[in-house]
Amino acid sequence: MKGITQKVLALAAVVTTAVAVGVVPASHAQARARKLSYPEFGIQFNPDGNPGQCGGRTGEQWHIEGAATDPIRFDTDSRPGGCLLAFGIYDPGNDLEGEHITYTFRATPGADHAQCGNEGVHEIPIQRQSRGFGPVIRIDTDNRPGGCDLTFDLSSGLHTTSLYVSYSSDGDRAQCGNALPFPGVFSPVDNSRSVTARIDTDDRPGGCGLQLRLGG
Repeated sequence: MKGITQKVLALAAVVTTAVAVGVVPASHAQARARKLSYPEFGIQFNPDGNPGQCGGRTGEQWHIEGAATDPIRFDTDSRPGGCLLAFGIYDPGNDLEGEHITYTFRATPGADHAQCGNEGVHEIPIQRQSRGFGPVIRIDTDNRPGGCDLTFDLSSGLHTTSLYVSYSSDGDRAQCGNALPFPGVFSPVDNSRSVTARIDTDDRPGGCGLQLRLGG
């Protein structure tokens, strides 16, 4: 996977060469610079009931490699409905060729499966032509037994880490398995390591926050 540093160096080389040899006009060099593109990670997050259960940034968001997504927040409880969530990657430069990233959604052992809509292993689509999302999962954990595990896995022939996950709690931490008590600390996902966020929010105080980031 090409990193941001490599692209910045490549851009600098293009502009420096153009100015030094006088072959490419500055305006043309700038046009070439604009063509440099970065992979983007996307999240689609929407309520399908009481909107207070699905906090942070709702709707659709996209962030370039190296930049974290805006936090989303799970606080599903006894209020009606839940939260709909999906992920996607836009890769116009084909930087992520050969990589596969999945999100697995499963009910925890002994849980009421109705809290975890669309269980299974889902591929995050990596698309070059347009931005789009993979299958939608539905989080509706409440006072029923158990919760849902959301696990991110990566497979890459290049042995590079390209996804980081931050999962945090802002209330009763028992609702957010594997979470830290504060946001902004990211765990890497790579060929040898998956990251699981356990969601079991109910009527206890607080909820769980999630952010993701492509690249270093």
